[in-house]
Formats: sequence, C-alpha cells, structure tokens
Amino acid sequence: MIYDNTQCQLGEGPLWHPLRKQLFWFDILGNRLHTKGQHWQFDEYLSAAGWLDESSLIIATSTALRHFDISTGEHKLIMPLEADNAVTRSNDGRADPQGGFWIGTMGINAEEGAGAIYRYYKGELRQLFAPITISNAICFVPDGRTAYFTDTPTQQILRVTLDKEGWPIGEPALHIDLQATDFRPDGAVVDAAGNLWNAQWGVGRIAGYDPQGNFIESFNFAAQQTSCPAFGGDDLRTLFCSSAAVGLDGAEQGKTFAVETHYTGQAEHPVIL
Repeated sequence: MIYDNTQCQLGEGPLWHPLRKQLFWFDILGNRLHTKGQHWQFDEYLSAAGWLDESSLIIATSTALRHFDISTGEHKLIMPLEADNAVTRSNDGRADPQGGFWIGTMGINAEEGAGAIYRYYKGELRQLFAPITISNAICFVPDGRTAYFTDTPTQQILRVTLDKEGWPIGEPALHIDLQATDFRPDGAVVDAAGNLWNAQWGVGRIAGYDPQGNFIESFNFAAQQTSCPAFGGDDLRTLFCSSAAVGLDGAEQGKTFAVETHYTGQAEHPVIL
C-alpha cells in the first residue's frame, strides 16, 4: 500500500526512528528531508540519516555530515564529506550496531569509480572502500560482526567481517550474486533474524535472502524504481520502501510504500558522535 503520497524524484534513505516511532526519508534530487505531513528544504543534495537521540539526526549531504534538530529544523556541521569534490554526492548510509555511521558517495551523474564508502565513528571519518560507482545496500547483521554493501553496477552484494569496534577486517567477499539476473541491488536492511532485504532498482520489488544468501521471497510494489527498505511500525514488522519517479510516468512512481510482513526488523542503532 502507499504509505505517503508525496512523489519524490529520487526517494531514498528511509529511517524508522525507534524512539519517536516516526519514519523519515529523503528526496535526493529535491534536496528535501521528509516525514509524513512535513518536509524540510535544504540547499544541497542529502540522502541518508541515523538517529542520535529522540530529537536529533545525523544527516549526510553532498558536502558534509550534519547534526539536524527535528523540532527546530536547524542543522550544523559535524564534519565535511568530500566537500572539495564537486563531482560527488552522498548516497546510501546506515548506522552499525557499534554506533558508527557508514555513508557511501557517488558521482552526481554516476561517473564510474567516483565514489567511496566511509565510516564515521566517535569523531573520526575513515574511508573504507574505493573506488565505488554507486554505493548501496549498506546494512549489518544483528551481532555487529558483518557488514554488507554493493556497488550497484556490479550486481553483487558483498560481505565483510567487522571487529568489535565495527571496523572492517580483511577483504570483502561475495555474498549474493545477481549478475545473471535483471536485478540491480539498491538499498538494503537486515532483519532481527539476519535476513537481508534488498530493494532492486527497475523491477519494483524488495527481495529477501537468508543469512547464507539464499532467496526467501519478495514483496512487489507499484513503483518501478524501488530504492531502499526500512523496517518499522510498533512491532517492527512493517516494511517501508522508498522509490523514485525520475524518468518515469505514472501516479505511483516516487511514492513511499508500506507492507505488513511476518518478519521482524532490527531497531535502528543510535550513532555515537
């Protein structure tokens, strides 16, 4: 079903705030942060968030990580993010169980290899993986010892082991290979049982995979360009999905959807500044 009728040119980054019981999401091309019945306008691209406390978020924009006050709409600089690179913007991001915030960048026009994946943790921003063309599918198993991510054009979701503080150990390995399919992996989230739920761009679906990477089932949506999932609702069994209208016609394109499932999500982890 349609959760919110706002049509986003490039809907992304849905985040269920577990304390507020409230969904936030972005329209990257519209420079907007949305919640149901309200939006905040920015003067640059923004794409992903984590929660800091009941009243504030960390938000990734095209040039920075910013501290956002939900009640006032005010935001202030935490740290620059590729601020000296006019080619790139932020894209997919998510908080890990240790309190770090992972954020990917990409070329504004999807320039090959222009992006990277970073981790912000307790005041430090460290580049983890580069070059990346379209960073996506950043998500984490519940025990915090494995991270997933993709470079969408490769059609491969990778996994990497994390240490106790959440930093990667060793080289990423293949987890899910979609190269023989029409599925292009976009945003993803892991539920409480360790299943990975991946929005697949261009085919209007979120597909689920068990901890071994085997397909479980999929949920289909009226919007073709499904971009990112998030679990939320009072019992964390509602699966939300953002989508993008850019380049398409149709009333359902770019809207934000919700479907009830029998899977239980993880509560999103707070980011430690």
